[in-house]
Amino acid sequence: MLELLADKLKESAFSIIPIIILVLILNFTIAPMSIWGLILFLISSFFMVLGITLFNLGVDVSMIPIGEQIGSSLVKTRNLTLIILVTFIIGIFITIAEPDLIVLAGQINGVPDSIIILSVAIGVALALVAAFMRILFQLPLSYILISCYILAFILSTFTGKDFISIAWESGGVSTGPIMVPFVMALGLGLASIRGDKTTEEDSFGLISLCLIGPILIVLILGMFFEPSGGSAISASENQSISDIITLYGQNLPKYFLQVAIALFPMIFLFAIFNIFRLNLRRSAIYKIGMGTIYTYIGLVLFLTSANVGFMPAGYSLGSSLIENNSNWVLIAVGIAIGFFVVAAEPAVFVLKRQVEEVTTGAISAKSLGIGLSIGVGIAVGLSMIRVITGISILYFLIPGYVFALVLTFFVPRLFISIAFDSGAVASGPLAATFMLPFAIGASETTGGNVYSDAFGIVALVAMLPVITLQIFGLSYVIKSNIARRSGVIVPMEDDIIVEVDYDENEQDLSCDVIKIGGEDNLGEDDTEGDK
Repeated sequence: MLELLADKLKESAFSIIPIIILVLILNFTIAPMSIWGLILFLISSFFMVLGITLFNLGVDVSMIPIGEQIGSSLVKTRNLTLIILVTFIIGIFITIAEPDLIVLAGQINGVPDSIIILSVAIGVALALVAAFMRILFQLPLSYILISCYILAFILSTFTGKDFISIAWESGGVSTGPIMVPFVMALGLGLASIRGDKTTEEDSFGLISLCLIGPILIVLILGMFFEPSGGSAISASENQSISDIITLYGQNLPKYFLQVAIALFPMIFLFAIFNIFRLNLRRSAIYKIGMGTIYTYIGLVLFLTSANVGFMPAGYSLGSSLIENNSNWVLIAVGIAIGFFVVAAEPAVFVLKRQVEEVTTGAISAKSLGIGLSIGVGIAVGLSMIRVITGISILYFLIPGYVFALVLTFFVPRLFISIAFDSGAVASGPLAATFMLPFAIGASETTGGNVYSDAFGIVALVAMLPVITLQIFGLSYVIKSNIARRSGVIVPMEDDIIVEVDYDENEQDLSCDVIKIGGEDNLGEDDTEGDK
């Protein structure tokens, strides 16, 4: 456990350190902050690292095993109605506890947080059911995604102008650090209902549907609600350490209660399953219970440090940057933030390794990492252009997703699933807690409309990796074709069997290529061994 804790601490530190360095450089050069504002940011960064560490540890120890246990238990019932009902309920419960969504809802004035959170939760729940049905009936993911995004573009013409960016933002923040690993674990259990060689492959693509589902529901919500006023973010005026301690003391009780309410439905559902279906051993229940405590404490620290110090620092930095420099500097800084933040995102390391293994080295982790960093850097740069000019987000999203959807006809199916899932990987916790406040601060300083101009940065950050991954997938197809013409055997899509494994010792989801070769090349004994 101590080794796992050390690994999680290292991952969390590497996620936050690039932002700390960037803030310090900007503070002492072109975007000065108040001294106590900087101290508050540094203290909050420490608690953010600690919170993410405990939170990720808890998710691995409790939430992922819960997802696996419930998923496998549901499959064993062979009751389609029960599976659909429980999957829908799980989608709602797991989304309600998502920290990024809680952060987003708190930044929107004029619409109750509960309305936004519940709408997004319903969208995820419906998408999760649709994802399961896709696995069961082997429906092509590309056709479903094309239909959903066309519907989203149509709904965007009817929803309120100030709600469009919020709706597209909701997809990126819903696929956060609780939902992604839990849904992947649940999907592995549900995918086993067929048990053929595409079982593991079908476990990819779940997140992509859970990303578009909330967008559709919140676009409908925007036909009835309208945000009002400016952002809910404000930078507190602290004059001493005692002020900072008081600030934390005032906010901690609030988030202790809020997180307890958010986590309770999921824990209650697991308890019901354990009583009537699972009957786990006491040691397993104890381990999951301890993991839940880690998740709870980590989530409290994360939300408190994000709201007290991290988000106000991003807001102040964006405001100071636009006040003291030209618009081009804002765009350049935005590109730098996007580039370095995604490069340090732990989930990106897993994604790069997965793609390198799936392609047997044809696409290297290093080249993919550079491509993702450039893509996210461009996404944040485009968001800064929107802040300055007020251009509608649809002018970026429609061409971007049309291009991405066209590529689905030329890219292997596995690449499509991984590519559309990758948006959730890039739009991690820092997107909602730092990048969005950074854009809001710059927008309010220029006198812009934060809801139409600043919101949407997470949506663009989620879109660019989709395009990047599919471009790499296209290059893989081209390289494979050239190699085959040269007489070199290169595995194509039908020759790759991917095993998605949950290592009980490392407490991590991993993806490994376990066999290369066509189905006819697998002997009976080998096939059984691979299973």
